[in-house]
Amino acid sequence: MADFWHGYAIPTLIYGGWTVLIMIILLLCVAYLTYAERKVLAAVQIRRGPNVVGPWGLLQPIADGGKLLFKETIIPTTANRVVFMVAPMITFILALVAWAVIPFRPGAVLANINVGVLYLFAISSLGVYGVIMAGWASNSKYPFLGALRSAAQMVSYEVSIGFVIITVLIGAGSLNLTDIIESQRGESGYFWNWYAFGLLSPMAVIFFISALAETNRVPFDLPEGESELVAGFFSEYSSMSFGLFFLGEYANIILMSTTTTIFFLGGWLSPFPFAPFTWIDPAVWFLLKVVFVVFLFLLVRAAFPRYRYDQLMRLGWKVFLPFSLLWVVVTAGAMLTLGRWVL
Repeated sequence: MADFWHGYAIPTLIYGGWTVLIMIILLLCVAYLTYAERKVLAAVQIRRGPNVVGPWGLLQPIADGGKLLFKETIIPTTANRVVFMVAPMITFILALVAWAVIPFRPGAVLANINVGVLYLFAISSLGVYGVIMAGWASNSKYPFLGALRSAAQMVSYEVSIGFVIITVLIGAGSLNLTDIIESQRGESGYFWNWYAFGLLSPMAVIFFISALAETNRVPFDLPEGESELVAGFFSEYSSMSFGLFFLGEYANIILMSTTTTIFFLGGWLSPFPFAPFTWIDPAVWFLLKVVFVVFLFLLVRAAFPRYRYDQLMRLGWKVFLPFSLLWVVVTAGAMLTLGRWVL
């Protein structure tokens, strides 16, 4: 009995507790990311943004969540009811399970597996299923067209993301996310050893732009094109079923910002290897970098208009794909001839 408690029950409870804690923190971050986005857009457009519900409008996300919870869930009469309700759950769940392999600081990771990159790539690739299911199950032409758009877009930019990740793996020599972060420490420990500031800097730009397309964010929000598709694949959704798509999108924004931080900005590493920078906890550095990348996501929405669909496809297949494939060859050749220091 003692072996059961110490070998199975207690570790299961510990991991379960950490999982619940990560989920609660993530949901709070998603809720207040909506608030932050509205404030950033308001600042860019010289207006106030949310400022009525609570002090400085801080309770606005709670009000929005309450409104979605108490609205009536409407299912179209011709829809496939089971698939219609399962689709937003899949999108939201996939946005959560990816965090199992994310290291927040040295040793602070739920599952420190050696194939963490493959796990992340697999989970992000599955996200298209929720979108396709939502568009098909609605049994309406506009959601279906939005779902097809989204599927084509996500597949197009995942190919480029795959090649970008390969260049990072060539530099790090490992599929483990913790090892990828530590490989950016270099010999000196300064920030110019991070992959975003060396040979892989073009890959960092491609990864960020592809992340915008992967999460259906402006200027690549073609699946939601309200002028021609009403609202895209979730046109027929209401209440909390719509809210799950909303939560999944913002959770994916945070996830892509986190992976950008891990792959190109040194994760939890301090930019300078001396005091007072080393006095700050690694988790704080990690959080600051993620917040910076999230801010870039929000700033892009305020600054750029929506692409046409042919422009989006041309950028993915005719620009990013050949360039990222070329850069894989360049990176591998440079590593083979000049060694690790070239990065």
